[in-house]
Amino acid sequence: NRSQSVCKMTPDTGLKLSQKPVKVFHLPEFPPPLAYHYVQNYYNNMVASLKKAIEMTSPEESALLARYHYLRGLVNTVSNKRLDALEDFQSLYKTDAEIFPSQMVKSLVASLSEAERLQGDKRPDIKSLISRVKREQERERAIKGSKHDEGAIKRFQLPKTYMQLQEFVKCVQESGMVKDQGTIHRLFEALTVGHQKQVGPDLFRVFYTIWKETEAEAQEVCLPPSVVQHIDESECVFKLSSSVKTSRGVGKIAMTQRRLFLLTNGQPGYVEVAQYRDLEEVKVFSAPFLLLRIPSLKLRVHGRKEAFEANLKTETELWNLMVKEMWAGRIVADRHKDPQYMQQALTNALLMDAVVGSLQSSKAIYAASKLAHFDRIKMDVPMMIPKTTADTLKHKINVSVELAAPQAVDVLLYTPGQLWVSVSGGKMMVFDASSWSLIQTCQVGNAKLNCMLGVDKDQVWVGSEDCVIYIISIVSMVCNRQLTEHRAEVTGLALDTDKISHKVAYSCSAEGTIIVWDVSTLQVKKQFRLSCDRLLSVHSCSKTLWCCSRDSIMEVWRNGTLKQRTSFPEHQRVTLSFTLLLAEREELWCVFGDSTEVHIWHIKDTVRLFHRMVLPDCIGCFGMIKVKNQVWVGGLSLSSTKGKVYVIDAERYEVLKELHGHSDKVTALCSAEDRYVLSGAGKQDGKIAIWKVD
Repeated sequence: NRSQSVCKMTPDTGLKLSQKPVKVFHLPEFPPPLAYHYVQNYYNNMVASLKKAIEMTSPEESALLARYHYLRGLVNTVSNKRLDALEDFQSLYKTDAEIFPSQMVKSLVASLSEAERLQGDKRPDIKSLISRVKREQERERAIKGSKHDEGAIKRFQLPKTYMQLQEFVKCVQESGMVKDQGTIHRLFEALTVGHQKQVGPDLFRVFYTIWKETEAEAQEVCLPPSVVQHIDESECVFKLSSSVKTSRGVGKIAMTQRRLFLLTNGQPGYVEVAQYRDLEEVKVFSAPFLLLRIPSLKLRVHGRKEAFEANLKTETELWNLMVKEMWAGRIVADRHKDPQYMQQALTNALLMDAVVGSLQSSKAIYAASKLAHFDRIKMDVPMMIPKTTADTLKHKINVSVELAAPQAVDVLLYTPGQLWVSVSGGKMMVFDASSWSLIQTCQVGNAKLNCMLGVDKDQVWVGSEDCVIYIISIVSMVCNRQLTEHRAEVTGLALDTDKISHKVAYSCSAEGTIIVWDVSTLQVKKQFRLSCDRLLSVHSCSKTLWCCSRDSIMEVWRNGTLKQRTSFPEHQRVTLSFTLLLAEREELWCVFGDSTEVHIWHIKDTVRLFHRMVLPDCIGCFGMIKVKNQVWVGGLSLSSTKGKVYVIDAERYEVLKELHGHSDKVTALCSAEDRYVLSGAGKQDGKIAIWKVD
């Protein structure tokens, strides 16, 4: 242990001094002559000492166990006991996967003799590890073959040839200006107005230069304290006009993400022009000046009798476009309770500025209008949100904001103070539940994540398509343990407290395997297999487990013996999507991917269907949770083919609300302390809606 004075810690290093006593492992005495026989005896003594240390260490001290297994694995490696070494390294998945020696294990697997491979096939842990290494090597070869330079750091280079749409999209994304494909498509249309549909290198260079200069100018704006006190801490000036005459004095008009204000000349002063949500009219008019008429911008603001006028001259048309887009973005953001729309509107306005600056032609304003996305939405579509939806919707989170295209929300999990979100390809995002702001992003494997479970208040278990259960620390948000016993994709997780022994968890995989885990030791307590077509979920209830597959519901004793089975009608055998066990009501609810019905059974008699509900205006359902005395079902609307959430009274079996908040089917649901329900949608939407619970 280092003393605190030796190593000064700062808050952002993420390091903490250990408050626990240091553990010491005593090495055996070195042999006097370093002859082969003595050295081998030394290794044997070391393995025996480590075995004793491992047996004396409690399962809760997983980090210490990992060090012992790692050290014993090294000793077994140099002793040519390769299978024993692999078994030790396999143990790191359950103790501390961060120190797993990938390259050494690959070398060990490659060096196994045929006889050792046959022996390894008889030891399940080693067989699993060897299969895993082979899969990872095949995946690495595939990645290297298709994208051999993907890991290289690329420095953006301006294009040297003419670009059609696809090349233009790639170029803009690599430049870091914009990621969203829809916005880039509109930018392409703007830059090619009146020309062949391709963007030349000279035009792109000018456009890119103007964009970067505007970005730099915004960062250099230094507002005096007398002005800063009038705006929020998070606000930035993104665009300043030239010095102009206005109805409120002479100065520069400043545009932030929330408002317009006048930065007066001389002693810089602040004059509020308008917050975007308070605007009532934005238009261009001609102001008389001597014998001329000068183009000017007129803004009417809610609660003010006099309009604000600014003689912006040649800048008038551009500012008219930009202000209208910001105004429309504010309206859309407020209606949908999605602040990301405002950020997108700001990007559109700044792109308009760069387009006008780079084209310098009579068609420049018309070209820039191609980027007026939200203004067009406001003009073309009434965008009225049903009152029930508007009253229930609290906020929205766009999890795809930094991605080129929206990604489907696969799984949602709430733990106290945090929201865990998995999106396509194993990407995990963690949000602060007090502000719904992103606090961490990490990669959990490379496959789709199917399910999540909060365990012991300090862990999140994640079941994946790659057959692995990943264990993430809630405190450090690091995945340092893995459970690799499943041989097919993990489809369900459940938790139960066994009153007789320790807390146990259940996991199921697609081919029908159910594994019972001791949570404290991460050891397999029991394992059995059910005969079914794609096992989807497992629920714990009293002395039995309820297991649902595509073709049936099964009640199973905890020793794996089947108690009862109910098969679905033939036309529903491949469509069951989700089940929900209401233990206190002794009911099992099921929904289907291409059916409008909710089926409800009493768990004491699953032969006879207890109740059937038909959901209005529905194509199919894909998720379901219980909150208070309600059941929330996520589905797809028949009339609009958009996502829909149904709120059902669990006692009267009546639909209380139909909520419209997503542009794609609802794929995930979770509850936050029974105060809010969060719904995630498919890849055409890529957002999370936060709903208030009555």
